[in-house]
Amino acid sequence: MKLTRYRHTVSIAILACLFGAPVFADSQQPGIDKSGTVTGPAFAIPYSTYASPEAAKMFQQVLADGKKTPSLLLGIEPSRTFYDKINTDRANRMQKIYPVTIHAETIGGVHTDVVLPAGGIAAAQKKRVLINLHGGAFLWGAHSGGLVESIPIANLGKIKVITVDYREGPEHVFPAASEDVAAVYTALLKQYQAKNIGIYGCSAGGVLTGEAVAWMISKKLPVPGAIGTFCGSIAEFSGDSVYTAPILNGQAVPNAPLKLASLPYFAGAKADDPLVFPANSPALLAKFPPTLLITGTRDFSMSSELQSQRLLDDAGVSAELHVWDGMWHSFFSDPEMPESKEAYAVIVNFFDRHLGR
Repeated sequence: MKLTRYRHTVSIAILACLFGAPVFADSQQPGIDKSGTVTGPAFAIPYSTYASPEAAKMFQQVLADGKKTPSLLLGIEPSRTFYDKINTDRANRMQKIYPVTIHAETIGGVHTDVVLPAGGIAAAQKKRVLINLHGGAFLWGAHSGGLVESIPIANLGKIKVITVDYREGPEHVFPAASEDVAAVYTALLKQYQAKNIGIYGCSAGGVLTGEAVAWMISKKLPVPGAIGTFCGSIAEFSGDSVYTAPILNGQAVPNAPLKLASLPYFAGAKADDPLVFPANSPALLAKFPPTLLITGTRDFSMSSELQSQRLLDDAGVSAELHVWDGMWHSFFSDPEMPESKEAYAVIVNFFDRHLGR
């Protein structure tokens, strides 16, 4: 009888762990106040067992690079130099895996880099073009950051990708970048039908993609055939991930999350303006084209991506969300991981399915 009771007790404990009732010693119980804020003792979270060995190794490199990030108190140039060095190395590694040709071109009065597959544009893609909007907090990422986001897609999609060197802060403020994207887009409309143009970006570029579409709608331009907002989208950075992602990336819980609206580029802009955050206007979102959203469970923007997909879906927009376990912000910027290759395939497939429809 005692053995039966013992087995029963052990079974209950195992089930509790498996189905949502973690077992802690009394001294380790997390506290939750009436607002839902959780406080607790120190703990250990293993790296995702669903992530690849390559990702586990790269994660350590990403953490190491993060510790070298220059303080913005030193001015913007050290940060631009720091990220350009990282992105140049990534772009060089990418070109060995995904051969392309690259040339500079001014389109609509805006500097761009045009990335073409080394083997030539596929016949089915000759009437299509993709516009890339690089990431970098609206502060850095021009040229090398854009190439990182464009090289694999141009090669695998066998399609022309134009990455835009849009105006950034602190030298420029909203809506300068939206105006630059619209200028490039308007020029391309002379060569391509709107339904055959796709726009995508990562981080600040994902945010700008949503802003640019909102700007185009406000100027009564035809919307592009499809867009991609990766690691940044139409909603402000908020929700659970702005607190949990730092922990999962070996950082302290922030007292308050970084707000996009606090970036130098948005000086003087209003956070409730739908041209800044299209999430503020369901009517505006209803006019958006099919949208691809990409993030990872260790990405501080994950909650923003989830909320953006939810709002787009509520507005009747086809919004396709992909989340990779264990992946951090802009994880696919490093090309060697299986997860990065999966993300490239998802992007190429999405635009292939939606452009021209």
